[in-house]
Amino acid sequence: MNSSTVQNILVVGAGIVGVSTAIWLQRAGHKVTLMDREGPAAGASYGNAGVLASGSLIPITAPGLLRKAPKMLFSSNQPLFLRWRYLPKLLPFLKDYLKHANAKSAERISEGLSTLLHDAPDQHLALASGTPAEKYLDTMDYLFGYADKAAFDADKFGWDVRKRRGVDFEPLTAEALTDYDPVLKNRFNFGVRCKNHGRISDPGAYVTALAHHFTDNGGTFLKGELKGFHILNDHCTQIQTADGPVTADKFIITTGAWSSAWGKALGISVPMESERGYHIEFVNPSITLRSPLMVAGGKFVLNSMNGRLRCAGVIEFGGLELPASKAPIDLLKNQMAELFPDLTYDRIDEWMGHRPATTDSLPIIGASPKAANIYLGYGHHHIGLTGGPKTGRWLANLATGTSLNTDLSAYAADRKA
Repeated sequence: MNSSTVQNILVVGAGIVGVSTAIWLQRAGHKVTLMDREGPAAGASYGNAGVLASGSLIPITAPGLLRKAPKMLFSSNQPLFLRWRYLPKLLPFLKDYLKHANAKSAERISEGLSTLLHDAPDQHLALASGTPAEKYLDTMDYLFGYADKAAFDADKFGWDVRKRRGVDFEPLTAEALTDYDPVLKNRFNFGVRCKNHGRISDPGAYVTALAHHFTDNGGTFLKGELKGFHILNDHCTQIQTADGPVTADKFIITTGAWSSAWGKALGISVPMESERGYHIEFVNPSITLRSPLMVAGGKFVLNSMNGRLRCAGVIEFGGLELPASKAPIDLLKNQMAELFPDLTYDRIDEWMGHRPATTDSLPIIGASPKAANIYLGYGHHHIGLTGGPKTGRWLANLATGTSLNTDLSAYAADRKA
């Protein structure tokens, strides 16, 4: 089939990647069904920090991680946690994950992330403009707050990589940071202003509004859970759900952290784990930030949303089944109390969700090795919201045979990662 033939396409997973894919396919004139076991924005697309982080090009496995990780894992004051009972299952993934903790891998990974993210605000504008979701979208700066200039200098590797990749940023003294946003007076002694970024004022509402735009324009939403595939001669004829089979011409799998369950059936060689993330929200806060803020020392992000101040971050390895932990939430609360002792609010809401983490910190975007009409889009770590619209555009083009001007081999499902 070529791009001009109307196709029946099923997108599985209604987070930002799946919803974006469905909209781009719909705009190209195809018959699209969006399926999810719960509904739009039920997972990480709801609970993320809400930043369009086009400069997030440095993987967690940056140089120095191997030296820092042991101390971090044994300290309740560090943003890396491990559910120790999960360690035996995690070890094979961890071995491949940590082998990328070097400068050469970080440079290669940053190139792949830059290709995906460099124009993220424009990609969101192209997707959301003229839809009800547009009201949640703003283009703006993204700040980093440091304890002092020495702490900024310690992150030199990452800022040098960003500079080489064309990220526009400006170091700020404490005085300049206060001039930019008086709320930050006496909070940090050094900062960085990253330009050409953006903010979503309510990520869950944003993705839900996009999903409603899709259905309001004739798209179909199907509540169902993917259970398997019927593949014959490199072609999927139908998927299996709890309620029976569903047929389509093409299938696109965007099921986030749950996607690794299909690895064997689809020939995926890239290992993936859940990188559990947490947020707390201060409802009706006394402080509103001008721009989203990365607290560099604690590796968490603050973002003023509609009636809330969201504090999101932390990495915890513990799989998909274990309940939320208390320690990451306590860490976020303690760090906020230290940084903003004057903050008042009505209550704190807590959340834990699952980020899909590949061993090489790059998403999987492209065709399944074992079924030519199944396409995959998942594994975005911390940048799913940022890269969702562009991933969706790529997937829509691949599924409909529309030519791409981008080499997607860095994201291939059968790459060595």
